[in-house]
Amino acid sequence: MARPRKVSDEDVFAAVYRAMNRLAPWEFTLAEIAAEAGVTAGALVQRFGSKRDLLLQLMEAWSGGTRDMLARIRAQSASPLGAVRAWAEGFARMGESPGGMAHQLAWLQQDMADPDFRRHVERQGKETTAVLTEWLRDAITSGELRRSADAPALARGIQAMASGSLISWGFMRQGTARRWVLRDVDLLLEPFSGLKDSSP
Repeated sequence: MARPRKVSDEDVFAAVYRAMNRLAPWEFTLAEIAAEAGVTAGALVQRFGSKRDLLLQLMEAWSGGTRDMLARIRAQSASPLGAVRAWAEGFARMGESPGGMAHQLAWLQQDMADPDFRRHVERQGKETTAVLTEWLRDAITSGELRRSADAPALARGIQAMASGSLISWGFMRQGTARRWVLRDVDLLLEPFSGLKDSSP
């Protein structure tokens, strides 16, 4: 009978994420991941293959778990608009430190340039847009947003605002990334917020 793994794939993926926050792509090695996960580099090669294979499996796990992650956010939120703001807060965690965010941006360059990585980011982005659109439509139905709000366009706008706001915070570094991003997302939502109205 095979011996049970002492470190799960999820543990390894969490270790990879921690390493990605403190290391740029050119500094990132299997040895660094192994040290972070508490295993040997050889064990990682045996289980996942090359560093690239490991990163692709991580991206697949992330993109495949997008809807489950968003469902958890919605379940923990008191309202659809509260879920939208909670998503923005979670997005802002990439800015827990300016150095960590700089590393995340470096990794995003790889994701854009390499089609195998980009397809996972594209899938994650599209599913996020779809779920945010659902939440915004629910917010319109419940009266949190005006009926004149365009839910699909607003969902794309929120994603763009959160992304741009986080980069802006990386330069300005005023307060926390969470407060900076939420302020900008709230500013985008403000014209559409309010009780049920008679607008078409």
